[in-house]
Amino acid sequence: MSTSSLKTVVLTRNVEAAVVPVGTKVTLEAGATAQVTQALGGSYTVVVNGNMFRVEGKDADALGLEAARPAAAPSSGPISREALEQRVWAELRTCFDPEIPVNIVDLGLIYDCQVHPQGDGSTYRVDIKMTLTAPGCGMGPVIQQDAQSKVLALAGVAEVQVELVWDPPWNQSMMSEAARLELGML
Repeated sequence: MSTSSLKTVVLTRNVEAAVVPVGTKVTLEAGATAQVTQALGGSYTVVVNGNMFRVEGKDADALGLEAARPAAAPSSGPISREALEQRVWAELRTCFDPEIPVNIVDLGLIYDCQVHPQGDGSTYRVDIKMTLTAPGCGMGPVIQQDAQSKVLALAGVAEVQVELVWDPPWNQSMMSEAARLELGML
């Protein structure tokens, strides 16, 4: 589903969701009508009774949708630090703020990403510094956890630390040209 095609669904079962923008966990009840407003990065943004919620991809069935299948794992064997760093950046581009149809990399929220070999060099620790568009964003921990989980699922990654930082403060000039174009800011 593209971000431009809205879909109305009836929840087929109770489903846990996060209230946008505060991040509070709630249960949406089976039978409720939901407007799917965004389906990006394996999660869904829905509006129920005028309120916005984020539903995890694993719960797509509750929306009557099929969960996106995870990307096929790359071939086994050792991976170079450089190749893994490219995969990390690609994975971070699958993380989205539920209110903004642009990934966190193009939004300029990722300030730093370091890949460090561990032990014999066959596994790595990834340290990420990211920010949010606003310090009080309640969805921050949800977006932070999404980034951590997706990077940790990559072959060769043994540990991931995602640190929220506030310096320098985020501003719109940090967005990529593609993000500004997507949001009609050019």
